[in-house]
Amino acid sequence: MSAVVDVRERLAELGLEQAATILEEALRKAIRDKSDYLSFVQTLLDYERAQRWQRNLEVRTKLAHLPYRKTLEEFDFSFQPSIDERMIRELATMTFVGRQENVILLGPPGVGKSHLAVALGVEAIRQGLSVYFVSLTQMMSDLRKAYEENRLDRRMRVYLRPKLLIVDEVGYMPLDAVAANLFFHIVSARYERGSLVITSNKSFGEWGELLGDRVLATAVLDRLLHHAHILNIRGNSYRLKDRLQLANKDT
Repeated sequence: MSAVVDVRERLAELGLEQAATILEEALRKAIRDKSDYLSFVQTLLDYERAQRWQRNLEVRTKLAHLPYRKTLEEFDFSFQPSIDERMIRELATMTFVGRQENVILLGPPGVGKSHLAVALGVEAIRQGLSVYFVSLTQMMSDLRKAYEENRLDRRMRVYLRPKLLIVDEVGYMPLDAVAANLFFHIVSARYERGSLVITSNKSFGEWGELLGDRVLATAVLDRLLHHAHILNIRGNSYRLKDRLQLANKDT
């Protein structure tokens, strides 16, 4: 047993702490299965790699600030037939991120825009991409404070660094001149450098009113839509889904 203890300590010293924790169990299994030395070592290394990947996934998920965890597997495409499921599955490959393209999800409240945005974020994290999720209101409040404290450049990096930036709820609150210009700077700085996923309850024709400046809105949309996948979701609210199903049963 002293040899096992020595090997476990060596593994830990080399940073293979997860492999060290299963050394004895793996050794007993190798003896029972009469595994060769190479298979035994591979078992240890595979476990170490899997645990590191899981820890890395957890860290990147935490850094992404996702409001909840929703996946595409949980999305009921049959409830929203206006959505092109094949297009969503293609977006889930994250090739659009490699091409620095954007995804714009439009539709009224409750139709699943945020669910899809979060699900794309989850998929991006699974594929090793950096992700950051924020509502437009939160982002503007954050940047306005940084602007007033003369540290805007440093704070902007939070929104420019991720491979995929998800901006939720664009259009729920109109922006004043300062916020509209800050939003333009984010969009402009990420143009052809990093991908955006945006959810909005406003049609593009209403963005002039949203930003309080039609010229600025045109400049924002010009950059957003140049390389973009647009999904216009029409349908019932998911929040009313259960009620609708109960109503159908009662009739």
